[in-house]
Amino acid sequence: MDSRQTSIRKKIVATHFSKLSAYLIALRPELWPKNLIVFAAPLFAFSIHKDSLQASLLAFILFCCVSSAFYLINDIADVKIDRQHPIKCQRPIAARLVPIPMAASMAFVLLASALAISLHDSPVLSVTMTAYAVLQVAYNLRLKQLVIVDIVVIALGFILRAYGGAAATGIILSPWFVLCTAMLALFLAIEKRKAELRLAQIRGAKLRAVLRRYSLPLLHRMENIVTTGTIISYALWSSGPLLHGASTSYMLLTMPFIVYGIFRYQLLSAPQEINNLDNISLKQVGTSDQPEEILLQDLPIVLTFVGWTTSCFVILWLKQQGLID
Repeated sequence: MDSRQTSIRKKIVATHFSKLSAYLIALRPELWPKNLIVFAAPLFAFSIHKDSLQASLLAFILFCCVSSAFYLINDIADVKIDRQHPIKCQRPIAARLVPIPMAASMAFVLLASALAISLHDSPVLSVTMTAYAVLQVAYNLRLKQLVIVDIVVIALGFILRAYGGAAATGIILSPWFVLCTAMLALFLAIEKRKAELRLAQIRGAKLRAVLRRYSLPLLHRMENIVTTGTIISYALWSSGPLLHGASTSYMLLTMPFIVYGIFRYQLLSAPQEINNLDNISLKQVGTSDQPEEILLQDLPIVLTFVGWTTSCFVILWLKQQGLID
């Protein structure tokens, strides 16, 4: 009898754990790293201390809540289409693991709570988050169907996140920082569209109407322009106070990490590189339409990010100690 009760308890626990996992997956925590850009403001301004980190962490959590709310809303809106898709049919809402009414309630609570907390914390942060929420509504209702506009809107979402980090910490952003963020955001948005086209070719899937307006040659030309803009704007920012950029020109020492990271990503997303992958590597790198997944899975890119971050902190420490100008 005891063994039977134990077995029943284990099944109940396993069922509850499975349900909790489905609810967590529906929030798409693997996409939360996009919101780490809120930490860029104190990092680029060399204003890293307890208060700025706490404020940035709050902004990060709030943006995660808002983004997860719209992932839920988007999945609810696309549930019929997702159930016919070979991959998206596995999403919790499409797979009926998360009921639509519950998903809608979760989205409302996350969005309302994030906006209320941001208003209490900082009016400027509240305005930024409200603008981000309105942008997401407009994107899901109409803008994602407009060619080129959809890429600009994705990039604008990254810029608003960066402004959110600045608003939370009270930091005034350098114009070169804003330009660099915009160029990098456009780069990631273009890479997302390029990956979607490549995946459609690999799987033979039907393209959405807006994707049919794009072509790989067009996206490659756009990519070349924003890559150049990203590198130049970062170089101008890192040149130092003379150009109203970083507080020290020693930030130029971090340029190799930026250049290598961008080129490495372009290598991984190149059509010939994807065609040369075996099935396992293709599953890990070549079958994602989310650029941040490649950034997190490729060891050289991860090491490049660690090297860049470490270099920034070393330069910051040396400047604070008065060892460099």
